[in-house]
Amino acid sequence: MTDTSGSWLTLLDWRRRVSRLYDEVRQAPDREAAHADWRRVRDDLFGTHPQSPLPAEARASFGGLPYWPYDPALVFEAEVEALPEEQYVVQTSAGHDMPLARFGRVSLPALGTLDVYWTDVYGGGVFLPFRDATGGHESYGGGRYLLDTVKGADLGSASAGTLTLDFNFAYHPSCFYDDRWSCPLAPPANLLQVKVEAGERSVR
Repeated sequence: MTDTSGSWLTLLDWRRRVSRLYDEVRQAPDREAAHADWRRVRDDLFGTHPQSPLPAEARASFGGLPYWPYDPALVFEAEVEALPEEQYVVQTSAGHDMPLARFGRVSLPALGTLDVYWTDVYGGGVFLPFRDATGGHESYGGGRYLLDTVKGADLGSASAGTLTLDFNFAYHPSCFYDDRWSCPLAPPANLLQVKVEAGERSVR
């Protein structure tokens, strides 16, 4: 029998570090400074951690993830409009089914609307992916993630019924870096017609 305990424990360590990182972001009085720290910690994790999404052979030459400059105009405290719960099955990058429950929607000035989902598997969590007009050119064509609370990516809320959405913290799913990962793609309802030039990008 293969001993996989080391892999599971390194995954646990990755999850703990990401959760701790977002906890620090939520508590930070200066969001732009917190974003700089977020970038620094992510670069360290990607370059050195056994659970890095990067292939092992790419880690030695890794020089950091590319981002657009921080834009404070792309930070929102968005009120979640409650919608009748609907069950969806979205495709992952590997062609698998991922069950989601759409439960709300946010309206973002000058950007459009995004549906808010609950990952409908054991434990669950809020999931907010999106694709914008940079997709397939300057960012991953399958979309980026704003929130994935199952994985610790949680920017918090200023009050009940809202979600803090800071597009500067948008990031690529693991499958962008290596197709061994299977990641849910942004549903059609979460396609923004404008460019969102904030957060992680695919080219410098």
